Amino acid sequence: MRKLGFGLMRLPLVNADDQTSIDMEKFKAMADRFIERGFTYFDTAYPYHGGKSEEALREAVVKRYPRETFTVTSKMPVWAINEEGDLERVFNEQLERCGVDYFDYYWLHALNRERVEVMDRVDGWGFLVRKKAEGKIRNIGFSFHDTSDLLAEILDKHPEMEYVQLQINYLDWESPAIESRVCYELCVKHGKPVIVMEPVKGGSLARVPEEVERLFKDYNPDASPASWAIRYCASLPGVLTVLSGMSNMEQMEDNTSYMQDFQPLNDEEQAIITRATEVIRDSIAIHCTACHYCCDGCPQQIAIPEYFSLYNTLQQFPEQKGNSKLYYDLVAKSHGKASECIECGQCEAQCPQHLDIIDHLKQVAETFEQ
Repeated sequence: MRKLGFGLMRLPLVNADDQTSIDMEKFKAMADRFIERGFTYFDTAYPYHGGKSEEALREAVVKRYPRETFTVTSKMPVWAINEEGDLERVFNEQLERCGVDYFDYYWLHALNRERVEVMDRVDGWGFLVRKKAEGKIRNIGFSFHDTSDLLAEILDKHPEMEYVQLQINYLDWESPAIESRVCYELCVKHGKPVIVMEPVKGGSLARVPEEVERLFKDYNPDASPASWAIRYCASLPGVLTVLSGMSNMEQMEDNTSYMQDFQPLNDEEQAIITRATEVIRDSIAIHCTACHYCCDGCPQQIAIPEYFSLYNTLQQFPEQKGNSKLYYDLVAKSHGKASECIECGQCEAQCPQHLDIIDHLKQVAETFEQ
């Protein structure tokens, strides 16, 4: 399987204000081009496009191509499951929406600790195993949005899961909040292939600062910023495929052009990515190095570096507010919120960067807790 998947969550729209108004003619043309160039992997999910993505896949691909020529993936909406019977009902609804008899890949969607507890209670893990035995699923796994500690627990407890979908991109690789590298390395340790989501960080890494764009163009004038981001992820050993939520034919043409005959990043290109990451980080609002000295002894157990990392990302990429807020809420479930700072000052006394942590936490609270 080629290392580019078509993510069906940012499809072309007839009405930009209505996520359900998928432009089917444009989508069909994009799907045709994707398949024509030798790609097969279509990734959809229950909530995408207000519930219309799975149906769009049925109309654009399933009804128009032989089943053996494409790969269908979808996901159990864990947040919509209250009791064991919901699993069967929702799964059958998804098969009908997609117009297929089986899913090539199917997983528990966007797991965090709360959702893991729900899946434990209703035995969502066992449900996937049973559906695989019935021939309704070919490969089972989960997508993940939480800390590496929880990922380690899941991988230890559920060796039957065959792959993991992670958020990975070169800017999040060392993020103390998202922990892309640590999570990836856990999957490698457990021998689980990785499917990459958000390689271009919701489109953010397709619009890089001018200095970064010059770095890229000086090396390869024809390569788009998005191509650097996607090839970075696809170059990681153990990555099965990299998803791209393409919205127009221009993006489709670009992505399939360099991924048709995918070449991993060479050492010089890796060095350019490292420099690009440094340039982007130099423009950040709070110069936290995530040493975590500030956290030792914090009476409120506030995840200061994690919150600063999310705040910095949002200042650079405001279109990522929803995703940043999701991670903020996840971290805040097991740590004090930024607004719960009592201004004792122990963190500032410990900070090697001499940051005004108390004032910065107020900025974080104002940004994420309104």
